[in-house]
Amino acid sequence: MAAPTVAFATLGCRLNQVDSQELQAALEARGFRAVPFDEPADVVVVNTCTVTARAEVSDRQAIHRAVRRHPGTRVVVTGCWAQTDPDAAARLGGVDLVVGNADKPRLPELLEGLLTGERDERGARRHVSDVGAVRTLPPAPLARVGGRSRAFVKIQDGCQHRCAFCIVPAARGPSRSRAQAAVLDQVLGLVAAGHPEVTLTGVDLGHWGHDLVPRTTLAALLGEMIAVPGLRWVRLSSVLPAYFTPELVEVVTGSPRIAPHLHVPLQSGSDPVLRRMRRPYTAAMYRRLVERLAAAIPGLGLGTDVIVGFPGESDADFAHTRTLIDELPFTYLHVFAYSDRKGTEAAGLPGRVEPHVVTARSRELRALAQAKNLAFRRSLAGTRQEVFVLQTRDQQSSDLVGLTGNYVEIVVAGPDDLMRQVVTVRIAGVEGDRTLGVLE
Repeated sequence: MAAPTVAFATLGCRLNQVDSQELQAALEARGFRAVPFDEPADVVVVNTCTVTARAEVSDRQAIHRAVRRHPGTRVVVTGCWAQTDPDAAARLGGVDLVVGNADKPRLPELLEGLLTGERDERGARRHVSDVGAVRTLPPAPLARVGGRSRAFVKIQDGCQHRCAFCIVPAARGPSRSRAQAAVLDQVLGLVAAGHPEVTLTGVDLGHWGHDLVPRTTLAALLGEMIAVPGLRWVRLSSVLPAYFTPELVEVVTGSPRIAPHLHVPLQSGSDPVLRRMRRPYTAAMYRRLVERLAAAIPGLGLGTDVIVGFPGESDADFAHTRTLIDELPFTYLHVFAYSDRKGTEAAGLPGRVEPHVVTARSRELRALAQAKNLAFRRSLAGTRQEVFVLQTRDQQSSDLVGLTGNYVEIVVAGPDDLMRQVVTVRIAGVEGDRTLGVLE
């Protein structure tokens, strides 16, 4: 009997991508065979996002596409939108099963039951438990690295904060950490499989370890990780400013094995807006941290997130945000237009910002981000950089593509056997959004 086949469509954040890899590994361990989304499959799993209203539009489009491309196939909707609005997901035509984030570990057995049972003429079955009651994060199944060959390790899920605009705690539940031994085992396995770089992911990454017994910290985990033989870089995903304790600052600024790239969310440069957002820092605190990190890490790649048009954001508030961004050494920005999320505090706040104002402010910040990114990349011209070569080629030139430690994508000519290797490259120049290198 042929193994049942499963295809994935994943939307949203990097953590969702990692979740899909872990789900795929768990299904393969139960005898399923993973296939690309465009190939015929017995089951299609759509792993959804709900962080913005636009994300939910993308969810619906992906589900409709799955139904159209795979007539007669069982369609499963999981992820954050499935958790927060399972009724809406279940009402979509062609959906057979809705599985919330709390029930994702049960997906293999649920899919086996789905394939052996008759279709329910009453509509999609739902398995959506209370994610707020989940208190542990089990070890990850050994997953094959997909995408462009970068290795991501999920060490944490959920969030302890209650920012006024954010639906993630309702979608992901409370903060919970993966045990240190399980994390280190996964990193050792990835390095042994030929991955010299790993990126640590989570919703509230800096909170890792606070719920473990005995309690520990992200700084302590990094201290163990940088001692792993063969690991060139540990890269951190987003870390809130408040988590940069003296111990964490010491390890990220003091070890050459921590990639010189940090993503520190800002959201706003205005203190009144930050207070309404319920963010645990002020603009001055944020500035002091970033200036300290940039002074201690030469060539730091620094990213941030900014929300434009939060309720009550005045022209003066936006001017404070723009000025702070202009004055700090960011190398890229993620700019989001504020979007109401049902059930969040911000959805009930007064002071709606006109859409055309939000659009204009967003455009202004994106133009500033583009200029800062271009200036940063030009500053690298003539320097020698270590580059992790991805398992892909540039569509325009067919050259290799790699990432520097400070998170700049480099296009460089070279053979396939350099893929998944760290090589030394001289930055030759910049052509628009492309940064060109030459192998040394």
